[in-house]
Amino acid sequence: MLLKQHLNMADGEKPSEGLQLSQEWLEAPDCRAELLQHLKDQVPQIFCLKKELSPPEEEDLTQRRLLHPLECFLFGEDPQEGLQKLQQGSASSQLCGRVFKEGETVYSCRDCAIDPTCVLCMDCFQDSVHKNHRYKMHASSGGGFCDCGDVEAWKVGPCCSKHDLGAAAAMVTDEAVLEPELYERAEKLFRVLMRYVTDFLVWEETFELSAELQPRLKDNAYYCVLYNDEHHSYDHVIYTLQRSVNCDQAEAQTHTTLIDKEGRRAVKRGTLRSCQQAKDLIRSNSEHISLQPLRVEILHATVMAHQTFALRLGSWFQKIIGYSVGFRQAFCQVALEPNADRDRPCLISRLMLHDARMYKGARKIVHELIFGSMLMDSDFKRLFAIEFTKHYKQLQKDFISDDHERSISITALSVQIFTVPTLARQLIEECNVIKVIVDTVLELLREHLDESNRFFFLGYNSDKFSRIQVIFHDLRYILISKPCVWTEELRGQFLEGFKIFLGFLKCMQGMEEVKRQLGQHIAVEPEWEAGFTLQIQLRHILAMFQDWCSSDDDIMLQAFKECHSALIECNNQPFHKEATDFYMCKHILLARPYKVSQEPVSIHLPISRLLAGLYVLMWKTGVIERLDNPECYDFIQLAEHPLRCVVLAAQVTAEMWRRNGLSLVSQVYYYQDVKCRDEMYDKDIIMLQIAASKMDPNHFLMLILLRFELFDYFNGNSVSKDQDELMQWNRLTEEMLFLLIAIFGERYVPGISHVTKEDVTMREVIHLLCIEPMAHSTLVKSLPENENHETGLEAVIAKVATFRKPGVSGHGLYEVKKERLMDFNPFFYHYSRSQRSKAEESQKKRRSQESNDKALRPPVPPTFSPSFSRIVQLLCCDVFIHILRRILQRAAEDRSTHWTEAMIQRALHLIGQALVEEKTQLESCSVEDVTFDFSLKARAVGSEHGKSLFLLLSKIKALPSLEAQKDLIKWLLQMFEIVKCIREKSSPTVSVSMDTTKPEESSQDKEKAERKRKAEAAKLHRQKIMAQMSAMQKNFIESNKMLYDNMPEMGTQEEPVTSSESSAMEQRELCITFGPLRGPTPAEREVLTCILCQEEQEVLPLAPAMVLTACVQRSTVLTQCRGRIPANRADGTGTYPLFMPPDLAVGTHTGSCGHVMHSTCWQKYFEAVQNTTRNRLHAELIVDLENGEYLCPLCKSLCNTVIPLIPLEPLTFNYENAEIIGQHLTLPRWIQVLAARIRGLKSVMQDNDVQMDGGSSGTTGLFGDSQPDFRSILAYGVQESRKFSDGIAEMLVVCATTVHRVGLKTAPNELCPRVPLMAWNTCAFTIQAIENILQEEDKPLFGSLQNRQIAGLKAIVQFAASQRLKSSQGVIQRHFADMMGVLLPVLSRKNTPSILDVDFFHLLVGLVLSIPSLYQEEGIDLQPSAVSSAFNNMYIFHLVTMAHILQVLLTSTDSPAAGDGEETEEARLAAELYTTVLLHTGRLVPDLSGGSVAQRVKAGIEPFLRSAALFFNCLTGVHPPEELFSAPVSSPGQMEALCSYLALPFNVFQLFQDYRDTVSPMLQRWCGSPSITKALQGKTQTIRYPRRRNRLIDLPEDYSALLNKASHFQCPKSTVDERKHPTLCLVCGAMLCSQSSCCLSQLDGEDVGACTAHAATCGAGVGMFLRIRECEIVLMASKTRGSTYPAPYLDDYGETDPHLGRGNPLHLCPERYRKLNQLWQQHCILEEIARSLEVVNVMFAFEWQLV
Repeated sequence: MLLKQHLNMADGEKPSEGLQLSQEWLEAPDCRAELLQHLKDQVPQIFCLKKELSPPEEEDLTQRRLLHPLECFLFGEDPQEGLQKLQQGSASSQLCGRVFKEGETVYSCRDCAIDPTCVLCMDCFQDSVHKNHRYKMHASSGGGFCDCGDVEAWKVGPCCSKHDLGAAAAMVTDEAVLEPELYERAEKLFRVLMRYVTDFLVWEETFELSAELQPRLKDNAYYCVLYNDEHHSYDHVIYTLQRSVNCDQAEAQTHTTLIDKEGRRAVKRGTLRSCQQAKDLIRSNSEHISLQPLRVEILHATVMAHQTFALRLGSWFQKIIGYSVGFRQAFCQVALEPNADRDRPCLISRLMLHDARMYKGARKIVHELIFGSMLMDSDFKRLFAIEFTKHYKQLQKDFISDDHERSISITALSVQIFTVPTLARQLIEECNVIKVIVDTVLELLREHLDESNRFFFLGYNSDKFSRIQVIFHDLRYILISKPCVWTEELRGQFLEGFKIFLGFLKCMQGMEEVKRQLGQHIAVEPEWEAGFTLQIQLRHILAMFQDWCSSDDDIMLQAFKECHSALIECNNQPFHKEATDFYMCKHILLARPYKVSQEPVSIHLPISRLLAGLYVLMWKTGVIERLDNPECYDFIQLAEHPLRCVVLAAQVTAEMWRRNGLSLVSQVYYYQDVKCRDEMYDKDIIMLQIAASKMDPNHFLMLILLRFELFDYFNGNSVSKDQDELMQWNRLTEEMLFLLIAIFGERYVPGISHVTKEDVTMREVIHLLCIEPMAHSTLVKSLPENENHETGLEAVIAKVATFRKPGVSGHGLYEVKKERLMDFNPFFYHYSRSQRSKAEESQKKRRSQESNDKALRPPVPPTFSPSFSRIVQLLCCDVFIHILRRILQRAAEDRSTHWTEAMIQRALHLIGQALVEEKTQLESCSVEDVTFDFSLKARAVGSEHGKSLFLLLSKIKALPSLEAQKDLIKWLLQMFEIVKCIREKSSPTVSVSMDTTKPEESSQDKEKAERKRKAEAAKLHRQKIMAQMSAMQKNFIESNKMLYDNMPEMGTQEEPVTSSESSAMEQRELCITFGPLRGPTPAEREVLTCILCQEEQEVLPLAPAMVLTACVQRSTVLTQCRGRIPANRADGTGTYPLFMPPDLAVGTHTGSCGHVMHSTCWQKYFEAVQNTTRNRLHAELIVDLENGEYLCPLCKSLCNTVIPLIPLEPLTFNYENAEIIGQHLTLPRWIQVLAARIRGLKSVMQDNDVQMDGGSSGTTGLFGDSQPDFRSILAYGVQESRKFSDGIAEMLVVCATTVHRVGLKTAPNELCPRVPLMAWNTCAFTIQAIENILQEEDKPLFGSLQNRQIAGLKAIVQFAASQRLKSSQGVIQRHFADMMGVLLPVLSRKNTPSILDVDFFHLLVGLVLSIPSLYQEEGIDLQPSAVSSAFNNMYIFHLVTMAHILQVLLTSTDSPAAGDGEETEEARLAAELYTTVLLHTGRLVPDLSGGSVAQRVKAGIEPFLRSAALFFNCLTGVHPPEELFSAPVSSPGQMEALCSYLALPFNVFQLFQDYRDTVSPMLQRWCGSPSITKALQGKTQTIRYPRRRNRLIDLPEDYSALLNKASHFQCPKSTVDERKHPTLCLVCGAMLCSQSSCCLSQLDGEDVGACTAHAATCGAGVGMFLRIRECEIVLMASKTRGSTYPAPYLDDYGETDPHLGRGNPLHLCPERYRKLNQLWQQHCILEEIARSLEVVNVMFAFEWQLV
């Protein structure tokens, strides 16, 4: 009753009442109370009623009763008028501010964006300068907004053309656009409503309504409200609802979907008690399933109503603040103004702090409000950022305990605030945001600290930990752009934050120590992933802190000191023994013993590594000079932990830690991997380089030996016979030498030497490409990224590599330039073991191909900067010489267990490095200034015993076991001589060089000469054998001349014919496929090998059957009516499949991969496949066993039947007989004979529908009085029917049944009369499909077919021809009569179609293959003789051709214009025919151009003629003319060649003259058909000829055009903004909404997605779709099968980009799209899907039917 009154009230209300109400509120002493009173009265009458209103009714009432009065109050007048005034004086916003939905494509400019988080929406990007820059595109995760118009986000081009106008206007227009009264009213209204909205959005179940909103009468009406969580699945919630609130499954599904989408849903309305019962049931039922119960609340109906309206007000606020900057400012002012109660936060803070407890729908509204208001105004953005930072810790804690994704959390807004450079600096200065963020992380991770105050992550919660990691993103955002100007406040606060960050690093320094396990293998693998996850999160933050420090000298000094102090405080891993003296080569080192293999050691040393980075930066910037007391820094102590870490990695590589399990191996892998090495391994090497530059070189090397536990070994104090121990020492020696190579040679760090970042990247790229040519994406993955996800690759790649474009498959590759190979270092420290060996092998192979020696020499490194120049002394100190002598001595003594080739290779490389360094120094300074004296020590030390380095090198050169290093040793000896000569200031004399190199050179020359002699001998031997083979071949050809003459390639001029005519005549005879001059069928003996049993067998009619694998499928490739698939009539009525309609709506295609088997072998194989496939987990996805599918045993193509191989019938053609018969059997006579035969057949005449009653009255008028009798047809030549073996007969049935079942989508029935029709149809359609491909690719009709296509085509034609032998002759005869009725009106029935309603090629195939059935006599199997067949085929073909010409003329809609000049005979006859046709159809005869008519007809019938040529070639085996073999289909002379082959006159219109008397009456009857009259009047649609050739749709060249199209796509069945998957059908261009519940439809009683449903109508179940946002092709075949395929779009580096993972600009690759087009036209989609499914072994099926 109340509702009825209310509606009546609303209907009668006038807009002025809103103004009246607003006036009352304005004049009231307490405006707030009046407003709330109105809401108290109206809101419960509109929302959450017992009988809910429909959405339009509810919206209408909301507008009229609630929002309209509020707007009247706001404007103080009619809102429309107020708005118009407002818009006249305000400007559009400069900022775009579009909030992204999940999955929406966004763009970032790599050239202009301040950081990667700066993005543009599709529309702004299209109108911006960035479209022509290096941009990236990716799918938004939702929640961000467009940065167009934000000058701080872009270096150039901050605005698109649309928002540029807003910027200009904003500068001119005064910002304070609102009148004071309007602003005051807005503030007053917003304050009341914003508080109202906040109160109801942060509502708790236990709250009571305030007095102002308390209803007078409180009903006992409550709602049981169920909230969304991420613990329970869809099915769990549906099950719980069905059990708890008595709803059916459909209702429960609706509830669940809305709960997931909106975050909550009222699932029951009732009394408090009934709702409480429902709540208890829901909680208990959900607890059974999951450990946590579902969140359920009971809310009073009034509260629910107010909450609903509060949400509605959220979107109303957005609309209002979008009207004017003034409204926006008023809103922000209200939202951010401090609360009167100082303990309570402002309104926006209340909403933020309650965010984690709000449901999805409410969160979304609040976030969008913040986006549209505070984030669009720089001043309020700063105030909001301060509020956000103030509550940051609490917000993050709430997020950690919340189970919703971050994209719908308030914490996700940090990216909008912290990435603004000016705002970030203000937040550091005013709130010390760095300290806030790091403190938050520390507090959240406090539970993982051990007693030493270090992290220990055993048993951590991975979900919680992954949420904590997100906080590091915020720290990265804050540091993303370093300041150009430092204020004192900024310095102080930054250093404060840096100290807190160091406190966090202290908890990581030395965490998760490991100790070598001895004896027994470790029982439980320790937790290590968490530590490395932290390290990966910190790598960019550490680099950014160093970057910030380097931008200010004072900060740098302070940061270095703080870092050093922190490191000294971290006294982890203390020494347990006192310092001891160690002696080697008369040098004494005082050091504390420490064995990595016995003591605990940690791989996590972030403070040590940060110190190393800061130290190098201090040298680079020159700040080091300002460092107080640099000598007080004990670098031995500082380098101790990094050295232990390097030794740990070496010992793990030496397999000393095997018993510690895989966790340690994984840690060492990541320690050196590209993801972590920048801030781990590389910094450890730098710290060792720092120590090496500060320490005595001998002491440093002694320390290295000590920590590698090799000191005693190299001192000669340690001897062992234990093979394992010796092997460990050898491996450790290799690793120790490798470390020395790195410390001495790795100088590509800005600060250690004078190199730039570009040089560093260039060197990395060179070494990666020395492994193998690589794709751009592989290079990017292998290079370290900076904080902006950039590698610097593009800047250097052109300098070091050349690009090799991709082909139709694969991707583009970069190859290193030859001149860059001199920079290759075989011991590059970023190579993994496998990469090093691959690179070494690759470069040795390359050098040998270029006839160089195989020595991989050390490259010349850049010079150390002065602070690091002492490192070079390592390679000429006593201990170094001692180490190398020991190693080479062991090799010279050839004690195999004491050395390895890898060890020698490293030692030789170090010698090479030393010699290159010495040579470089000698060349740049005078000899006296050079202190580096490696060569002198190498010759002198130990020379008295013949054991100097130089002499040992000469010794080991002769070792057979070091053959691979021979070239390198030779080069080293030469370098010794060169250095010696430079020192002596003389050039290397001939005698000196001869002394050292002569023996090698002479032996080398001998080797070369020997190789050359052998090559010459081999060449002569080959020539001799080739000559012998050639002679044998000639001899064979001579002795088998007849055989060769019969081969198609050689021509068959020698074929004896009965008539003795000229050779030209013979040639022409050979190339006519039927008629009296029919060419011979070459006698071919076909012997094939079974792919299963490998036995050979000749293909014979009576031999065991051999079969071809085949795949039958429905096809719409040739359709002229895309999307309209005719339904099959179950009762068999209708014209299809007897007549194929000319639009070729659906055909049946049979393809073969060309592989042959015995039928018995195939049957065994098929049974075995069925048995084994049932046991495979995913096999049913690939093959449908029930439908007879299997994979070809050889090529794995998908097949579903086999075609029996039937040889061509041996032919004896009597030309004299043919000539005689030809004189008697004219076309009229042939028609009479045929009509008489049909009239006499019971199978035809038993149906009274045939129009032959009344004797011969139907034929006398046409063909004269002399009537032939029933058996006249036999007089022209018969022979016995072919006989086939049982195997072939059985296989004919198998194949025909499959074609019938698949083609008609019906149950298998071999007795169905439509079985032979489908066999003929598939034969015709397959030929048409092949002709279509040849035409499309402009290839020769015969010469370009693949062997498998030829074999398959011949088999299909012979199979179709043999159908009449397996079916009832009566059925075949009936079919023939019915088909002939189209051509001969005398045989037509009531339902015989007109000549416009049939495809004449299908008709031709059916007639030719069924006419032999007319020769059947009772009890005798007869078939026409060769001569009879030749005439039958010729007359059928001529009749069909004439009917087709008429069909072409009738469907020509435009009249050809009159032509000028003389007209040929052909043109004259064409014009005459066209005039006759026009007269017969009652149309006016225009002034005609016979030439253009002729041209149109020839173009129209050419596809038909080409298809006929293919068909008759496969049927008769007559060789076609040479022009059809070699010339493309579009070349001149093709038409003449076709006419010649098909026994047509070159002027096809001559046919109508030759058969004038016969055809004229038929022409009149054909044209007089009622359906033709309808078609000509435009009442029915006709097909034009030549038919349109179908191709895949045209795609835009730039992929962003497709993305643009997708962004504007709106699902026709859905109004919500949820993520869609726009999918483009490449066959017809339809845009579909894929994988979405809104577009599910029913197909055969099953729910299917939009693509599956579309493929059923567009492609007969087969489809090719482009998923635009995923950038991938989806191939579909049937409801259950599909696969993905690379899209034909490539980036500039020749690579596809599935799911836009890399985001580079993409452009269409025409070659790949052409390949996709071929895949579709050649019916290979099914095959491609099967192959891809066979390769990808999936355990669980993907539900393709829902795509």
